[in-house]
Amino acid sequence: MTQATSQKLRPNVASQISGVSKATLLRWEKERADFPKPSRPTPRVTLYDRDRLLAFLEAAQGEAASA
Repeated sequence: MTQATSQKLRPNVASQISGVSKATLLRWEKERADFPKPSRPTPRVTLYDRDRLLAFLEAAQGEAASA
C-alpha cells in the first residue's frame, strides 16, 4: 500500500506558482484565515502544501470572478 503525499514547496517556488511575491504569501498567511498555513520543520525553513495552495488560489479566483 502506498501513501499519497502532497508536494511541499519552498516560498520562492510557491510564489512563482501563485503569481505573487513571497511578501504577499507572508501577508496572506497573517491576514487571511482561509489561507493554508505553511509548515515550519525548522525555524529557517517554510514549506507550503502544493495541493492546499492551489485549492486556495482556485477559491480566491472564484471569489474575484463573482465580485
